[in-house]
Amino acid sequence: MSNTVKRIIVGAIMALVVVAAAFGEYYGFPAVRYLGILIVLGMIAEMIICIVRTPRDVLKKNIWVFSGFLVWLFVMLAAVNSVGARPWIMLLLLLIICCADIGAWFFGRLIGGDKMWERLSAGKTWSGQIAGIICGTFASVMYGLLGADVFMPQLMWIGISIALLSQYGDLTASWIKRKMGLKDFGRILPGHGGLLDRFDGWIYVLPLIWLVLL
Repeated sequence: MSNTVKRIIVGAIMALVVVAAAFGEYYGFPAVRYLGILIVLGMIAEMIICIVRTPRDVLKKNIWVFSGFLVWLFVMLAAVNSVGARPWIMLLLLLIICCADIGAWFFGRLIGGDKMWERLSAGKTWSGQIAGIICGTFASVMYGLLGADVFMPQLMWIGISIALLSQYGDLTASWIKRKMGLKDFGRILPGHGGLLDRFDGWIYVLPLIWLVLL
């Protein structure tokens, strides 16, 4: 089975999990909050395992980078606990980030072009980033149209901001991986890597939304 097929299958399963969490919220169970907390706890566990497995000379050279990133993941844990209490905001973030990620991956491969930052991530292109922002913004606007049956202009700016921030979260995770000499943080999600690889779009988005809500 090719890596692309694995990616599609696992992506579909994750989408079903999110739909199930949305149904749980509809029936009064805080599934989105608990799911978000579990994901971030998994990201923290992955980072700790990666730090432990990092060669001592590399760890000594980058200890402040790795420890600072780990502390930031705990900030994300507090953020997801707070933002998760507003499940429809959390689901909107998931929708924007997922659509931005899929759009960047698909159209980046389809169109190609100049690389964004080849030293960090050889597969990311400017065409992919622009397409990702467009897809994330479209998803945000459609969320408002389908949910409230009205066009809300503010969702355009939310979509653009979240889609852009999520991609720079991806680049930050790639930078940490290069420092550690890793291709993926883990193998828990075939075709996607680990939880940190899949949910790195949350790195800046969740704390920012938490700050805005506060």
